[in-house]
Amino acid sequence: MDLFTPAVFGDLKLSNRIVMAPLTRLRSGEAGVPGDLVAEMYAQRASLGLIVTEGTYPAKEGQGYPGQPGITTDEQQDAWGRVAEAVHEAGGTIVMQVMHAGRVSHVDITGTDRIVAPSAVAIDGEVHGPHGKQPYQAPHALTLDEIEEVREQFVTASKRAVAAGLDGVEVHGANGYLLHEFLSPASNTRTDLYGGSPEARARFVVETVRAVAEAVGAGRTGLRISPAHNIQDVWEKDADDVAATYAALATGIADLDLAYLSVLHADLGGHLVQDLRRRVGAPLVANNGFGAPSTRETAQQLVADGVADAVAVGRPVIANPDLAERWRVGADENEPDSSTFYGGGAQGYTDYPRLAL
Repeated sequence: MDLFTPAVFGDLKLSNRIVMAPLTRLRSGEAGVPGDLVAEMYAQRASLGLIVTEGTYPAKEGQGYPGQPGITTDEQQDAWGRVAEAVHEAGGTIVMQVMHAGRVSHVDITGTDRIVAPSAVAIDGEVHGPHGKQPYQAPHALTLDEIEEVREQFVTASKRAVAAGLDGVEVHGANGYLLHEFLSPASNTRTDLYGGSPEARARFVVETVRAVAEAVGAGRTGLRISPAHNIQDVWEKDADDVAATYAALATGIADLDLAYLSVLHADLGGHLVQDLRRRVGAPLVANNGFGAPSTRETAQQLVADGVADAVAVGRPVIANPDLAERWRVGADENEPDSSTFYGGGAQGYTDYPRLAL
């Protein structure tokens, strides 16, 4: 395989195998409505094989950050429709990452009476809210009935995304947010059918992915995971437990024929990731993690060696709207300005220069 060849992932048609990773940019205002600037930013990057939007909350309790977009209201849905239209007019393919932040939030951010998680275990640290830094709160442990409600929130959000015109959804099961919190014994101390054994801890993720796939089609559904990423106090340090937990997850969705499985891991060619790829039986989108930005050479090697079917790229995409063309011809790249990553306006968002013609 070659990084620049087209691919078909379920119902998704990719012009190349470079995927825009979901990147938190926080420019959708208090109402969580992506505006013209957001549409412009994504449309600029339509030459990438697949765009995955930044994490989008399916319920106010699931909002993790000020300025994060949502997909809970008609206004938000209509706005995402304009984003999808702009990307499609530019020839791109775009899916929405549906993300419930779980305990990685604060009521000052959500505007709700509580934040939720599998168990009432708080993160040790501080959250950046609208009023500055505050300690993370102890979350409310979801009841069995509430777990069903949250699962339905993912389904409703996914239906809204597809109705808005996006090509599919990516269920966010990574990076310490709600679904990932269910997977880890550190954040999930339940003793009912959703906690304890690896199979029980994987149950809610399996149920959620299956429900979303049934609602919008498995060929429009991807899943993102980050086993043993150890972020935001979602600790997964027992290798045997990690293998068992994620094997249970993979086995539980293996019959769906998902569009893709996206995995963030430091050892993408290792047994864990490749075993999950085999079990799920879906194309693998590889991401080597926050600490090692993808380069043209590493991305090409991952695909050429058959380690992955596509590569998710973060920071280089921020600074290079035409990254696919730059990588194809071996051109120099713009350097991203980290001071403009989160929030703000057009600076560091839509003003990075393209290659001179």
